[in-house]
Amino acid sequence: MEKFDDLPLTFADGSGIEDQNEDMARSRKKVVSDRKAKYFVKAASAPTAGSGSMLAGAEEDLKAGSTPKPRSRRLSQTLASREGFGDLVEVTHPSRPASDIILSRDSAYTLLGVANEFRRGDEIRRHGLNVRSKMLFCGPPGCGKSMCAEVVASELHMPLVVARLDAIIASHLGQTASNLRKLFEAAKSRSMVLFLDEFDAIARARSDATEHSEIRRVVNSLLMMIDRFEGRSLLIAATNLEEHVDRAIWRRFDEVVVFEKPSKAQIRRLLKIKTRNFRADFDISRFAERFEGMSYAQVERTCLSAIRTSILARESSISEQAFVAALEHESRRSRIENTILD
Repeated sequence: MEKFDDLPLTFADGSGIEDQNEDMARSRKKVVSDRKAKYFVKAASAPTAGSGSMLAGAEEDLKAGSTPKPRSRRLSQTLASREGFGDLVEVTHPSRPASDIILSRDSAYTLLGVANEFRRGDEIRRHGLNVRSKMLFCGPPGCGKSMCAEVVASELHMPLVVARLDAIIASHLGQTASNLRKLFEAAKSRSMVLFLDEFDAIARARSDATEHSEIRRVVNSLLMMIDRFEGRSLLIAATNLEEHVDRAIWRRFDEVVVFEKPSKAQIRRLLKIKTRNFRADFDISRFAERFEGMSYAQVERTCLSAIRTSILARESSISEQAFVAALEHESRRSRIENTILD
């Protein structure tokens, strides 16, 4: 199995395996190679856990030929409603490949470690240890927190259950904590990735004098729920206002993953990824410097805008003129946002 340090930050290498001289060995090797090469195109949406994945520990499956464990009934929005928490969540089954995200080496290492540990949790529990199953994502907007939650769910072949804060937060005394308890109880009964976005809305610092006593009670309940969170599910909370999150909450998470704005090298790679299906007729990477200070979402939005313009112009590739126009438009939008927010 490859070491973490040898893995690219996008998790995917698509490398093949050398054919052997004997026909039988060559055939067997070719099947394994094909699976690895095609994984990020197709296998992320497969309904079984047997498909190979670097994030899910596929190398061991491919080498050992292990048999996937039986899976529980597939969670759907309808089933979630019948079980009493459907109005509080949105259930999806993401098929987003890991090659869509670009992470720092530290973040990639953390996610790979948690995924492999989660997948082989029985081995860890037999030694009396707990499996890391609670992660806090923090960082500025548009830097991949929600996308990464989708990728983790896709790679581990579990439904992504997104909490709807507008339904969870209630005006009646004690109802918010009761709604949260329903979600945590549901996560004990079946495997899922429970995603709490905009986490600061329910985990506000209790020392904040502007917050009323009900929020403090919610935070107290939330602390106990996170402490007791266990089973076969993964909890991911995300916030871009980490300074507002109660300090005691931080200690309840096994890992904290920081998402930052992309470096120039990461921007170059992102530009290539976002234009891989509709290529530019010029060297798009030379514009990377002009995106410095922008988020991943802003880079992506620029590429998609240029692609739409090129399609409407009936062009088969992105022209430099269309890309520059999209970049200038995004730069103007960024300046307006910065002026308002500052």
